Amino acid sequence: MTGVLYVGEMRDKNVGPHPKPQFEVHFLKNALPAVMKMLRPSGLTALVHPLTDDDLADHTSLALWTGEALVLDHSVLDPPGMNQGIARFGKSDV
Repeated sequence: MTGVLYVGEMRDKNVGPHPKPQFEVHFLKNALPAVMKMLRPSGLTALVHPLTDDDLADHTSLALWTGEALVLDHSVLDPPGMNQGIARFGKSDV
């Protein structure tokens, strides 16, 4: 798929605010329609969100869900303007 930048490894435990094992896919904003078109009929639970300097907004008001929306642990998210990125939760392949 055009616009995909990174596909991470499957995590076998909860990472950051995410309550279930997961993996990451990073893609350009212009790929969002194609990504959502692929995810919606898959039946997968997926949180799709941007990576901005507002970690809480990324995971709430700016987020899109497919499948069952899960309750996230917002207590581990950085305050607005202080987003340290995904590496703070452990190994990062980015």
